[in-house]
Amino acid sequence: MRSSLPRTAALAAAVIAFACSGASAQKKYDTGATDTEIKVGNIMPYSGPASAYGVIGKTEQAYFNKVNNEGGINGRKINFISYDDGYSPPKAVEQARKLVESDEVLLIFNSLGTPSNTAIEKYMNAKKVPQLFVATGATKWNDPKEFPWTMGWQPSYQSEAHIYAKYLMKEKPDGKIVVLYQNDDFGKDYLKGLKDGLGAKTAMIIAEEPYETSEPSIDGHVVKLKATGADVFISITTPKFAAQAIKKIAEIEWHPLHIVSNVSSSVGGVIRPAGYENSQGILSAAYAKDGADPQWNGDPGMKKFLDFLVKYYPDGNRLDASVVYGYGAAQTMVKVLQMCGDDLTRANVMKQAASLKDFAPDTLLPGVKVNTSPTDYAPLKQLQMMRFKGEKWDLFGDIITDEVGN
Repeated sequence: MRSSLPRTAALAAAVIAFACSGASAQKKYDTGATDTEIKVGNIMPYSGPASAYGVIGKTEQAYFNKVNNEGGINGRKINFISYDDGYSPPKAVEQARKLVESDEVLLIFNSLGTPSNTAIEKYMNAKKVPQLFVATGATKWNDPKEFPWTMGWQPSYQSEAHIYAKYLMKEKPDGKIVVLYQNDDFGKDYLKGLKDGLGAKTAMIIAEEPYETSEPSIDGHVVKLKATGADVFISITTPKFAAQAIKKIAEIEWHPLHIVSNVSSSVGGVIRPAGYENSQGILSAAYAKDGADPQWNGDPGMKKFLDFLVKYYPDGNRLDASVVYGYGAAQTMVKVLQMCGDDLTRANVMKQAASLKDFAPDTLLPGVKVNTSPTDYAPLKQLQMMRFKGEKWDLFGDIITDEVGN
């Protein structure tokens, strides 16, 4: 009996060693991931006409610092490498190549802008590098068949525009609509959604006015649209131009029903600079909580967000919707990396990103959840209408889900 003990111990040791080597062998890495690090790339307009969005990248860096400080992702620290493209598609291509070929990141996360992401989409898919949770609501990011390595995050622009169309047909069926839109894929996607939503009533749109991001001011366009006699003004603009339009409308004493796109509904980034007094009654739609709204003061998710700002991003403005956005997107990215476990291959990153079920980042409105599948690359589809009153947005109506096909 005694002589069998050493053999038993040796057998047990061999089993443990085999199990450990098996566990070690189960670790799978692609370029950009190791036992200690996950390299995540990002491209942001820290300069240029859309620089107001730069705080998204700063918020994400701060959130990843928080995650790293708390032990990282399954013991691995996130190395977040973020570059400026100035909202210039050619620069975005240059930065994407640098991230993939020089920095050797595992993936590119939440890069901002429809034109910039359009410019790098074919490259990312040819390289089979995840272009994950892009910071743009263009409908085309939900195309897993043609572009399996590209996925959006926020509700699509067309979904949002459909909701505005439904609202106008019900509340202002005889309205005369004019649209100021950015003359690129971002503006045109919204405009298509609006027309599709109006359907047989597209004649309600009496004028469409494009502007270029290179223009210093859109004041002339606003004056031109007022002259049409319209009583509904839809602003499909980025923050700088949205604030200009609000100011100009007040200056020329025009009083249309005014709708601004969600991407330019930030209290801190748009409304406050444009003037609270000039912004009363403006409409938009939301899927995230408003940091200016006291109704969320007791909300557990927003408490975590505000605690995060105090500790990791004290310069972050709780009133800036872009800060709220960056936190929610970063939280979703962390969730996917956690789901990957020790299989940090690019293919598994996309597999897990396409397997999210009812994930609710702290900053999303109650009832709004992230859901994806291998055939559905549109993580968020729910929005709620809101009206600006006083110094905050007031939500009204039900949360609306709008499904947009490819």
